Amino acid sequence: MRLYTKTGDGGTTSLKGGRVSKDDSRVEAYGTIDELNSYVGIAAAQAAALPQVQALADELIEIQQELFDCGSDLAFSAPAEPHYKVTSDMIVRLESWIDAHSDAAPAIKRFILPGGSPLSASLHVCRTVCRRAERCIVTMGSEHPVPSDVLKYVNRLSDYFFAAARAANAALGVPDTEYVRSANVFTPRKDT
Repeated sequence: MRLYTKTGDGGTTSLKGGRVSKDDSRVEAYGTIDELNSYVGIAAAQAAALPQVQALADELIEIQQELFDCGSDLAFSAPAEPHYKVTSDMIVRLESWIDAHSDAAPAIKRFILPGGSPLSASLHVCRTVCRRAERCIVTMGSEHPVPSDVLKYVNRLSDYFFAAARAANAALGVPDTEYVRSANVFTPRKDT
């Protein structure tokens, strides 16, 4: 099988249901999700090499699968009751992972700088690319239908990367670096 098709030589690409310009907001959205998935792959490879964070490596591989689901759900040119892959169950599971990672890290009062361990730094890159993907999806939503669970998933996913970055530093014995000019902006969570 040849990897090149030449069908995109004129600046268009295929979506489910038709062809669009490669600068279409849908292509930008799922393309940014694909970029994020590549960064998650780097973090997963780093985590897999560290015995202290093997569970995190497994989570990241699952997230990579789900990012493909997100991209698939965004790749409809004219959705007519498509079958979406991203579900609310995925969001609930992400929330449970966020809570577990938050509990595994020291209490936070101030903003922190991205970094610490190389793994944590990679997860912070994932967080910021995830926020950009979210912005692309919002832009797409002003022109085309957006599956609501995809937007919720990506919004929650950036929180996951923040919590996972802090938990990775804690597991590896590397302290977070606080932003020295930050006020105390975080308050303890009150469970109800």
